[in-house]
Parts: sequence; structure tokens; C-alpha cells
Amino acid sequence: MFVVGLTGGIAAGKSIVSARLAEKGAAVVDADKLAREVVEPGTPGLAAIAERFGPGVLQADGSLDRPALGAIVFSDAQARRDLEEITHPAVRALSQRRMQEATAQDPARVVVYDVPLLVEARGSAEFDRVVVVHAPAAMRIRRLVTLRGMSEEEALKRVDSQATDDERADAADDIIDSSTSLASTTKQTDALYSTLVRLAAEKATLS
Repeated sequence: MFVVGLTGGIAAGKSIVSARLAEKGAAVVDADKLAREVVEPGTPGLAAIAERFGPGVLQADGSLDRPALGAIVFSDAQARRDLEEITHPAVRALSQRRMQEATAQDPARVVVYDVPLLVEARGSAEFDRVVVVHAPAAMRIRRLVTLRGMSEEEALKRVDSQATDDERADAADDIIDSSTSLASTTKQTDALYSTLVRLAAEKATLS
């Protein structure tokens, strides 16, 4: 299958691009949604988290208490690595299954893996194409403050915790500039999709 890694810094506009690609016909697999799915009640992932971090990370109904877990892992690097060792393999396995399901009837269908921390956590080697949605860090901070109600300090902390604009650009095969207008972002995304369809068809033919 032809798999595109879609990424971008927080508040860069990645969700807009992802939704547009889905509208055009791409199969979009959302890493954040999968990460929630693999720790739902009754899953091996949640059981492993409870065993490692204790019952304090579970709510009364048995579901994951995300703020409680976050308080632990964001202040302890080893705890964060332990969590990643539990969740990352499960997310990878589930993502592969979803991608295979999406292309079962059409091997040439474009598959988009929407993964915010591609540069930080996964790297680009496993993807046929890496697309970065870009807006300058200063603009993203303003968006977080005005659109999401964050304080400037909190917004800066969130942006600084991720890869830099240059690091994402270095990993990109294609960059969509979302810093101007929605119309421009949509136009760029449509043009990109046409290219991806052609490349996916070429790969399917070679296979």
C-alpha cells in the first residue's frame, strides 16, 4: 500500500488538511484516536498501564484517568518511556490493521497516517511520502492563545516541547503552508492529493 505520513506542529492546521484529504477519497488513519482505542477498558494496554502505574491511574468506572497518568509521565522521563513501550507497539499493530482494511478493495487507494509526533517518535523511513503542514511557531502560539484559550506561557511550552519547524521541514517530502488562508490551504491540499493518487497508482502497478 502507499502510505503517507501527515504531520505538523500543534495548531499548524493539520486537522484541516487531514479532513480535506479524507473528503477527496484518502483513507485517513488517526494515530491519536488509535492511542485512545488501545487503552479502552478491557484492553491489554489498559491492564498493562494499571499494572505499571497502579490503580490511581484508573477512574471509578475502570477507564483511564488521563490527567492522573499525565501528571506522572510528564514529570518523569522513565515513566514516559515505560508508557510508550506499552502503547506504541499496540498503536502500530492497530494502525497496520486499519490500513490493510482500508486498501483491501483498492490497493491503489491513498492511505494517510495522521500522526502529530511523526518527527519526534516515528521517523520518516516507514512512509512512502511525508507531508508537513506548516505555520511559523509564532503564529501557532497566537492560534493557541486566541483559538484555544491557552496562556502565552502554556502555548509556548507546548510548541517548545515538539520538534522545531526546521526539523519537520528536513523530514518533509511535501510542505503545505497553512499560514495564509483556508482557501490557500485547501488549494494546496487538492493539488497534493492529485500527486499522491498518481504515486499510489504507480506503486500498485509495480506491485
